[in-house]
Amino acid sequence: MALREEFQRSGQWLFRWRSYVPLVPLAATFVALLGFRYPRGSHELNQAWDSLCLLVSVAGMAIRALVIGYAPEGTSGRNTRQGQIAATVNQTGMYALVRHPLYVGNYLMWLGILMLPLKAWVVLLGSMFYWLYYERIMFAEEEFLRGKFGEEYERWAEKTPAFLPRLRGWVQPVLPFSWRNVAKREYSGMFAVALIFPVMNLIANYEAQRLLRPDHWQIALLVSGFIAYAVLRTLKRNTRLLHLEGR
Repeated sequence: MALREEFQRSGQWLFRWRSYVPLVPLAATFVALLGFRYPRGSHELNQAWDSLCLLVSVAGMAIRALVIGYAPEGTSGRNTRQGQIAATVNQTGMYALVRHPLYVGNYLMWLGILMLPLKAWVVLLGSMFYWLYYERIMFAEEEFLRGKFGEEYERWAEKTPAFLPRLRGWVQPVLPFSWRNVAKREYSGMFAVALIFPVMNLIANYEAQRLLRPDHWQIALLVSGFIAYAVLRTLKRNTRLLHLEGR
């Protein structure tokens, strides 16, 4: 099998399991917390670091929200187990700045978590794993788009960077921004962040102080995240309040 076909096939396989493969660096991050010590022995300094890490993850969620909030039906991750689907080549909003904005958001969400143990090797290895993993997925997606949309895709890809967003060139999407669309499609990822941070904080505090208790703001993050998850999941499954035609 030619390398191009091998990359495409492996990318399609990784795409189908994209929700589970990142658990590998997550497990490594938990292991890296063993023997954790506060930076300079300061609990307060560690709380400040945790807050910075959370801001990095929130930045990733914000990028994803900018994509999902404007996304029309048939774009931005609306795919099936059978393979890729795309109704159009989305070239507005975040897609005017970078070809894979959802994966940029994913990386920042994971980067905030990788930073928590205060170990450079975790960030480095996690980033390398992320790149090797998503490189195949991005390759498979672009091969699909190239095959379906031809020159239209080629023109967009030629002027739009793959992963590092440019800072200028935003094109306003036709559809208005919808928080309902974001809530409907992003509540699971938001809850994952709201769960992982307090759990890792619990482990860090236990390793540093033999104190089996997360910090108060981490408890508030977990509780608010759980409530939001329960409410949004209920609304999505049992009502049409989050449903929007054409989204």
